[in-house]
Amino acid sequence: MLTFIGLGLYDDRSITVEGQEALRSADRVYAEFYTSKLIGATVEELESAHEIEIEVRDRAGVEQHPEDMLDAAESEDVAFLTAGDTMISTTHVDLRLRAHDRGIDTHVIHGVTAQTATSSLTGLQNYRFGKATTLPFPYAHGADGLPASVTDTIDENRADGLHTVVYLDIKVGHERTDEDEYMTADVGADLLAEEYPDLVGVVVARAGSPEPLVEAGTMTELADQEFGEPLHLLVVPGDCHLLEADALVELADADRETLDIV
Repeated sequence: MLTFIGLGLYDDRSITVEGQEALRSADRVYAEFYTSKLIGATVEELESAHEIEIEVRDRAGVEQHPEDMLDAAESEDVAFLTAGDTMISTTHVDLRLRAHDRGIDTHVIHGVTAQTATSSLTGLQNYRFGKATTLPFPYAHGADGLPASVTDTIDENRADGLHTVVYLDIKVGHERTDEDEYMTADVGADLLAEEYPDLVGVVVARAGSPEPLVEAGTMTELADQEFGEPLHLLVVPGDCHLLEADALVELADADRETLDIV
C-alpha cells in the first residue's frame, strides 16, 4: 500500500488526525519538499512529533528513480509525505499512476492547500479564481521580463473577471548557492510592477501559521514593503462582488477605490 499524505501548510500540527494515524502506522515514510515546504517545522521536528523516521527524496528520487519506494509498497505500508495537499503536483499523480501500473493499492489523505487558505484569508470566493500561475526567479527562466505563462494567465483571468493566484518560486538546494531560496512577495511584486505598476495585488504570507499576514496594494506599493518570513504568494483580484470588496478592505487594508467592483 502506498498512502499519499498531505501535511498541511505550516508545521507538525497542520496534518489531519487521519493523516497522523496513517503516518504513525506506516512501515516506511518518504517525503519530498521541493514542490513546497513546511516553514514551521524541520524534518527532525516532524520525526520527533510523530515518532517516525523520514527519508527525504529529491526531485530525481521521486520523478526518475522511485523504484525502491514502489518495491517497498508492494509488501509494506509506505507513506509518502508532501506539504499542503498531496495531489496538487503532477509529480505525485505520476507516482500514483506508476504504483497502479504495478498493482499497488494507493490511498490519498488530503491536507489544507495554499489555494483554499488564500480564499479563506482574503475573503475572495473560491469559485471565482481562474487558472493559477507561478512566477519564477529571473535566472530560472533565462529571459528578459515576465514569462508569457505569467502575463497570459493574469491577462486572461482579468478579461474574464477572475482572480489569479500567483505562486512565488521556490528553489530547494539550488546549484547557485546550495541553499533553499524562497521568492518573497516584495520581490514578486517588483517583478510584476515592470508590466503592471498600478495593478492591485494581495500578499498572503505564512498561511496556516498562527499569525498569517494579508496585505493589499498596487504592485509598486507592495514592492517597497517587507512581509516577513516565507512562504509568500500574491493574488491579483479580478472583478469583486460587494462582499469580496468589503473583505479586502477589512482583512487586507485594500483601498476600495482601486478595486473593480461588480
